[in-house]
Amino acid sequence: MPQNGLGLAPRLHYLADRARRINVGSVLERAREASADHGKWMPAVVVDMLWQAGVRNVGFQDYIDYDFAILNRDERATYMTHPVSNQLSQKYDHPDFRHLFQDKVEFDHAFSDFLKREWMVVAEGNAEALREFTQRQGTIVTKEPVGQAGTGVHRYHAEEIEDWSRFHSDLLSRGELLVEEVIVQHPDLAAVCPGTVNTTRVTAFFDGERTHILAMAQKFGRGAVSDQMTFGGFYTMLDDDGHAVGAGYDSHGHVHRTHPDSGFVIGDFQLPMIDDVKAFVDRVARVVPQVQYVGWDIVVTPTGPVLVEGNWGAGVYENKPSVTGIRTGHKPRYREAIGF
Repeated sequence: MPQNGLGLAPRLHYLADRARRINVGSVLERAREASADHGKWMPAVVVDMLWQAGVRNVGFQDYIDYDFAILNRDERATYMTHPVSNQLSQKYDHPDFRHLFQDKVEFDHAFSDFLKREWMVVAEGNAEALREFTQRQGTIVTKEPVGQAGTGVHRYHAEEIEDWSRFHSDLLSRGELLVEEVIVQHPDLAAVCPGTVNTTRVTAFFDGERTHILAMAQKFGRGAVSDQMTFGGFYTMLDDDGHAVGAGYDSHGHVHRTHPDSGFVIGDFQLPMIDDVKAFVDRVARVVPQVQYVGWDIVVTPTGPVLVEGNWGAGVYENKPSVTGIRTGHKPRYREAIGF
């Protein structure tokens, strides 16, 4: 594929924006963390972090999460970072179609064939329909149409609801408008954490003809309604065969060689139906071809993969060298598929 480049203007815009919003205290806190974790002189870490951010397009949290303090220049160059990912999103995800991914109700309409579960929208006058739906399901998940990192996601049990009219009006007032059937995950996922539906993040690029899988990460929850880090969740990277490359970790310095609740050894995890997952991603990537670069959240069920959501701002999931022993990232795959 030809080298398309990301352009100088987006990068300069990003740098100017970061310069306006830089939090010196936050930078120093992260530098202290890297210094303590890796035995590096803190002033040198600060200078290096600022250089990497200004010249190499490395976010401050990327520097911490991917252990840049212990990597050499060539190793660092293999890591995808959030600033670069953001530039890819801006270039390859057409703004006229992003709303289909930002609004969860619109997303469910657009990708209804791939959800494989029932859903409804709370609206004025449908309290009885909500009661019938919830009682039939037993447990439901509600979502605010616009939210990130698991915010605005809630779980309710029909047996705990006494006043259905009040329940309906409360959902309306809080903006919890999307109601979905709870996904039943594959036993291999439930063996790690049965209380949370554990999603697989597949970052992919659709070039108009072919879907390229750039990276895969398996997220695990802690029994809450979401497996996001804000709910105590963590992740491990998967190889091309769907096998974990090592222990789990998050952006708060926590490393999980075993799941804290189940005791499952994270490095032993194998994503079931990996070939089905790859084929599934290829199908969903073609639904809105104008949004080419997406982080797809998928759950493998006993009968196959189902779609949770797609993120047009794909974010980044990468190896953590101090945990996995792997000192290279996925950026070469991005370059090969996208050409930049």
